[in-house]
Amino acid sequence: MSTAPTQALPSSRSADVWRRFRRNRLAMVGLVIVLLLAVTALFAPLLAPKDPVEQSLRNRRDPPGKEYLLGADEFGRDILSRIIFGTRASMLISLTSVGFGLLLGTFLGAVAGYAGGTTDTLIMRSMDLLLAFPYLLLAIIIVTALGPGLTNTIIAIGIWTTPAFARITRGAVTSIKERDYIQAARALGAGDPKILRDHVTPNFVAPLLVYASLYLAYAILMESALSFLGLGVQPPQASWAGMIASGRNYITSAPHIATIPGIAIAIAVLGFNLLGDGLRDALDPRLKL
Repeated sequence: MSTAPTQALPSSRSADVWRRFRRNRLAMVGLVIVLLLAVTALFAPLLAPKDPVEQSLRNRRDPPGKEYLLGADEFGRDILSRIIFGTRASMLISLTSVGFGLLLGTFLGAVAGYAGGTTDTLIMRSMDLLLAFPYLLLAIIIVTALGPGLTNTIIAIGIWTTPAFARITRGAVTSIKERDYIQAARALGAGDPKILRDHVTPNFVAPLLVYASLYLAYAILMESALSFLGLGVQPPQASWAGMIASGRNYITSAPHIATIPGIAIAIAVLGFNLLGDGLRDALDPRLKL
């Protein structure tokens, strides 16, 4: 008798969240954009019409046409193919770095909020130290110390996102740990790891998911900034910002080289922002009506 309502509640709440989410047209647009980006990243070798690193000096800076749908860059490489493979790099970096920051920040914030005292002070002051740096400067310092490249870019962006998730988690845990059901679980003999896993964590997952979806857009912008400066994805691997950096010298004679990758970045950031806003509205019970 008692297990049926417990199993029905999560399903009912998920259905309610999805119902509110799909009523938001802009959120659905964001979801479609993100899904298209994910499909493009997964099936890039199948979708790309040409080899993204194949050069054709005869077709350098060709405008969009039949042979090159989005034109060719300064080395005669197909811009459409490089955009498609650049999607894979941007999605990989954003998802991996935000996932890294989410896991590390949630762990540190949960420990700080639940333990309190000296542990809380040490962890949160360390997070404040990272937040004291301008976000781009912090990423540049980390990548410069570790060396440019895709892996180190992921580490740099992951470290940058960690303090935000730690602060959100710490504030939520500090509030939740004083509630009656936590005291009841402790009185029944539940240990701290079990309380954190079973009773504390499920109550702040929703806001973390919203912030994670929004930080995916920031991660794409951060990766773009690092790649534009030559510290992110290294050539010949395709990246949107790298294409902008190499095409900026031809902005007057062949503007498509730089503007098309810029449009791709703008669409990706817009998609994740719309998705994050939709998740925030759908998961907020105060907006249920």
